[in-house]
Amino acid sequence: MSDLRVVEASPLRYLLSVPDGAPDDPRPVLCFLHGYDEAAPTEIIEGVTRHGPLRPGSDGVATREMIVVAPQLPAAGDIWRRYADVVRDIVSRVQAEHGGGPARTYLTGFSFGGNGVFDLALCQPGFWAALWPVDPTRVPGGDPGLPVWMSSGEVSRRGEGRFIEQLNLAPATDPPGDRVYVDQGMDHVGTATLAYQDERIYRWLLARRNPDA
Repeated sequence: MSDLRVVEASPLRYLLSVPDGAPDDPRPVLCFLHGYDEAAPTEIIEGVTRHGPLRPGSDGVATREMIVVAPQLPAAGDIWRRYADVVRDIVSRVQAEHGGGPARTYLTGFSFGGNGVFDLALCQPGFWAALWPVDPTRVPGGDPGLPVWMSSGEVSRRGEGRFIEQLNLAPATDPPGDRVYVDQGMDHVGTATLAYQDERIYRWLLARRNPDA
């Protein structure tokens, strides 16, 4: 894994991880949206590596095989939708500068970041290849029409039936389908820890392609 790099940009700075070596094909890109407590003024590396694919102990597939980009909000809140265009611009810039593949660009997020996954996907049709919300705190207002792997936990299980109905989710099979719901019975933070340690979810993402890209 390459060193993490803080990219100073306005209005959102972001943390970037690019695999070592020169790729033969466009690299997949994974964008991570953090939760409430990880926004500024928390120091960015501390904040966006507290949970998610860049957290120490998370499965190494993310940093070995994917470009990972993790923006940080300037203030805490369920406000990722306000920055939808900014996040898209950041990801597009990373694709262009580091050989990222638009056909394999994925969006994940934890807690309020999980809400952001749905919010951004609903207003950005054709941009993301697949979604991975981790214990989001509210049911999305619509179906984003994309493959979804939902890692459910203490918060989202309260609305389990509504998530399943809205997104047409089913328990993971072998191999898992395009609309997956997994609950390992953990609390909010434990759900994030287990989810981002699970290699099969990264492999599931990597098998999805965006036909519009």
